Amino acid sequence: MARDFKELRPAYGFDDVAIVPGDITLNPEMVDISTSFGGIKMDIPFMASAMDSVVDSNFAIEMSKAGGLAVMNMDGIQSRYDDVAPIYREIADTPREGATALMQRIYSQPIRPELVAKRVEEIKKGGGKAAVSFVPASTKALAPVAVEAGADMVVVQGTVVTVRHNSRSLEGLVLSKLVKDINVPIIVGNTVTYDVVKEIMAQGVHGVLVGVGPGSACTSREVLGIGVPQVSATIECAAARDDYFQETGRYVPIITDGGIRTGGDVCKSFAAGTDSVMIGSPFAKTKEAPALGNHWGMATPHASLPRGTRLTVGTHYSLNQLLFGPSSKTDGTENLVGALRVSMGYVGAQNLREMHNARMVYAPAIKTEGKIYQMAGLGS
Repeated sequence: MARDFKELRPAYGFDDVAIVPGDITLNPEMVDISTSFGGIKMDIPFMASAMDSVVDSNFAIEMSKAGGLAVMNMDGIQSRYDDVAPIYREIADTPREGATALMQRIYSQPIRPELVAKRVEEIKKGGGKAAVSFVPASTKALAPVAVEAGADMVVVQGTVVTVRHNSRSLEGLVLSKLVKDINVPIIVGNTVTYDVVKEIMAQGVHGVLVGVGPGSACTSREVLGIGVPQVSATIECAAARDDYFQETGRYVPIITDGGIRTGGDVCKSFAAGTDSVMIGSPFAKTKEAPALGNHWGMATPHASLPRGTRLTVGTHYSLNQLLFGPSSKTDGTENLVGALRVSMGYVGAQNLREMHNARMVYAPAIKTEGKIYQMAGLGS
């Protein structure tokens, strides 16, 4: 008797693929890399992750000045403590073996709605765009507080978010109701599958976050065993976005979130179909980041199942240098905007939508082919 076996289809991450140059090339200064979400325009398609180690009020202001957008985690220390500087110092000074226990204690303090409003007001006073993130459980109570204080965008974010969710509460978070009640763009995530993206978009949201577990400080893939490599996840979710657009006439952007380390990763994300990228650890290494060269994920302080770790990433460059250079490094970790512009020029893409059409190939040797001297450390 024949048996049906579960089949595994290949899935690809950034190091597995390469972008194929186009038939026409452009000067980098000729390409348009702007994007928008629900009417909020960004000159550069870069968002800073909603992580306490990355975004405080000052960082959000500076990211806005650079033309991007930083999302503040309103379930973290920014909404629990008036003065966060001693908290960052305590986390930085704690030995690695005690870091998670310390953060579990720090994050056990209650969230204070007045601090949610205060942080939004700080960002707006400094001339920045205020994008704020909530987990689904706190969105109904706190998102209106943030919007009343002047928030420009609300991000509803969890490790995995779906429209159909069973719980014991009388009424969970209904995305379509939130869209009607909150008069600002709403971004929802995270997910990695075609059907869920279309269902989320049908709720009226203004963007969808793509990525489960690829972040450098996230261990969901090790602890829970879930996730899809980012290139394949982006391609699948971009297909859902395009089909939804064909069916409804409404274009809902997607954001590849997590696992992006270099300019090459950024470029591959757009070739796979994203409209923006959300980045954590590279921003955590900037002089403007608040965590003194440390980095941790949203799930690190989870009370019963921590799914992250505090990393010591160091402080390596300014925000401006990370985004715009100049760079003396050859590893692609600086001048991310410049890398995107040059790659689009080689592909012949005049804008991000055209970059979606770039061909990619499966290329497991892309980082090692012909690189024997680099790998041996003999480069000058």
